Amino acid sequence: MFKVTAPAAMNEAFARAFNSRHIDNLLSLYEPDAALRTDPSVQTCRGKSAIAAELGKLLEIPGVMVSRNNFCVEVDGLALLRTDYSLASPEGKTILAGSSAEVVRRQADGSWLYVIDHAAGASLPRVED
Repeated sequence: MFKVTAPAAMNEAFARAFNSRHIDNLLSLYEPDAALRTDPSVQTCRGKSAIAAELGKLLEIPGVMVSRNNFCVEVDGLALLRTDYSLASPEGKTILAGSSAEVVRRQADGSWLYVIDHAAGASLPRVED
């Protein structure tokens, strides 16, 4: 399991958890009633069992994830993050890449967990008038 002690470190921890290939490591980064959206649709997964099902699909994709924090804005135990990530094959070919948007919250023990995770949130096109 991963314990994150600074909000800006969440996305690197997510990549390490993914690269471990253990669903429990990924789930340890989420609050029990967290929300996850993995695509631009309106479908939001809520709670760890729904999130586990969705992240299980992600773990089926082979490769190594790299995740870099683009920004972290923190106030009163909440933080807004944007992450730029990529998933590459063992040969180094990019399989998947994008930018996500997340909200994390400081826990009573000082660790940070995802409250809202939108895997494609920062990659979506602008809304046109």
